[in-house]
Amino acid sequence: MSESRIVLGLVVAPGPLAEVTAELAADLTALLEERLPGADWHIDVLIEELVVPPADDGELVDALRRRLLNENWDLSVLLTDLPLAVRGRPVVAHASPLHGVAVLSVPALGAVGVRRRVRDAVLQLIQTLVADGEPDDAAPDRRGLHRRVRALGLDTDAAHELGTVRFTRRVLGANLRLLAGMVRTNQPWRLALRLSRALVGAAAVGVFALLNSDIWRTADRLGWVRLVVVGLVGVAVTTATLVIGGGLWERAHGRAARQQVVLFNVATTTTVLLGVLSLYGVLLVLAAVSAGGLVVPGLLAAALQHPVGLADFAQVAWLAGSLALVGGALGAGLESDDAVREAAYTYRPGRTEEG
Repeated sequence: MSESRIVLGLVVAPGPLAEVTAELAADLTALLEERLPGADWHIDVLIEELVVPPADDGELVDALRRRLLNENWDLSVLLTDLPLAVRGRPVVAHASPLHGVAVLSVPALGAVGVRRRVRDAVLQLIQTLVADGEPDDAAPDRRGLHRRVRALGLDTDAAHELGTVRFTRRVLGANLRLLAGMVRTNQPWRLALRLSRALVGAAAVGVFALLNSDIWRTADRLGWVRLVVVGLVGVAVTTATLVIGGGLWERAHGRAARQQVVLFNVATTTTVLLGVLSLYGVLLVLAAVSAGGLVVPGLLAAALQHPVGLADFAQVAWLAGSLALVGGALGAGLESDDAVREAAYTYRPGRTEEG
């Protein structure tokens, strides 16, 4: 074993990010020994919420530095699900070689290939911490890097001589990538599964609607344009019920936190909207299948006073599914607080709440 040893603290926010980090530590150890030789690398993984959101990169760096000192780490990298920005520009990462710490905003990496992007970004941040403190657009001198790694492993203070580096992206594209990453972190596809009571209530409303001849005639007279509008209204009402009724909308308690809170609210609303659309899709499929089994063609033709075909059954199923979605919104009010609050971007199991 080399006499030079570096302990890297990898701090991860509770929730979905912990899953991303499951295989990251083992990969990082091998890659660090290959790309940054000169010391034996050891990685400590800590799943912890360092600050209560909203928080800026300065607060994260301060909290991470305190954790580094308490744990006696040489370097530390924080993987956070909080969006970061400087002068309105999204910040992907913040490296402070002076303090030996770096913060990576995982949502800023986007929603595709997250594991690979996180691994590559963490490697770049660690190299920035032990190299010259500048983004590595050009490959650093390997012998100089080797000396710095070895010096860091032997004497931490000798390597922490530099200031702060931020890695930013262009505003429009970065904001879209950041939002996509935040929504992915929120896992909207699980929302419909969590709202079990809402689904039961929606199914009951849907069955009632399918067996009501007044609903049949209404669907026939509305036409497809109005039926689509009814569906959109149902989606909007359900989304608003979950966001407002569930207390998911956050308010900024200061100008500095305003931009971050706006991103929280957009991510939360988008998450709920995608979850509601998923629930709506399931309800439409169930309504279509049920219409074929429960609605008698002769009775439907008598109620509509004209021959009926697949289009008529589809209209009835669409209206029944839309009404069922609104009924599901009422059922959503019966859900437990946790089932609804999990759609909020700042809610994570184990996350400390502000008192």
